[in-house]
Amino acid sequence: MNSEAPEMTLAAVRVPVWRAMAAIIRRDLRASLRQRQDLLNPLLFFFMVVTLFPLGVSPEVSFLQQAGTGILWVAALLSTLLSLDHLFRHDFDDGTLEQMMLQPQPLFLLVLAKSLAHWLLTGLPLVMLAPVLGIMLHLDGNSIGILCLTLLIGTPVLSLIGAIGAALTLGLRAGGVLLSLLIIPLYIPVLIFGTGTVAAASNGAPVGGYLALMMAFLVLAVTLAPFASAAALKISLSNS
Repeated sequence: MNSEAPEMTLAAVRVPVWRAMAAIIRRDLRASLRQRQDLLNPLLFFFMVVTLFPLGVSPEVSFLQQAGTGILWVAALLSTLLSLDHLFRHDFDDGTLEQMMLQPQPLFLLVLAKSLAHWLLTGLPLVMLAPVLGIMLHLDGNSIGILCLTLLIGTPVLSLIGAIGAALTLGLRAGGVLLSLLIIPLYIPVLIFGTGTVAAASNGAPVGGYLALMMAFLVLAVTLAPFASAAALKISLSNS
């Protein structure tokens, strides 16, 4: 038996939870920078969907102002869904996921760290790109500001909920298709309130209630989704 194993175990015990989470986030960010196609594909998909929609439907300004928010939110949802299959896949293939389950830190916090890294790589760039595409769709400044705020609140919810589906479909051949079927119905409330908030702002109605509900979605997702994802990972690994 390797004499370094006890020392490694004791070292792992001494590592604080926040440091282990930070290490996972740094690792995922570095891995994504080495595999730039996985990082750029959701952004290119988001950009192409939004830019091609006016060409395929109608380039009229009045139509784009009315439908622009929905276009951006649906494109962001699909872009997030496109990258979810890789959330745990690489760690599952190289055995890192099994090592994570053996760590003394709670698994749900490590899953939360991976979900946060996914949002930093996918959701946050979508939020930063949204103002440019909003101008292209002739949205006014107030609507663009509210849109970015709803995306900033809603995209972490998409990553957290998507982690549950990615964990459940881990190791399956047709995991991508099944992941879409499982997750899209859960995304619908976020989509409805995200677009409804911007529509209310454009009509001059108060948006405080909409934003409060979206924040409630975020709090529930942060509180409950990591536990569900950790349980799903244990089930998937036990069946693999």
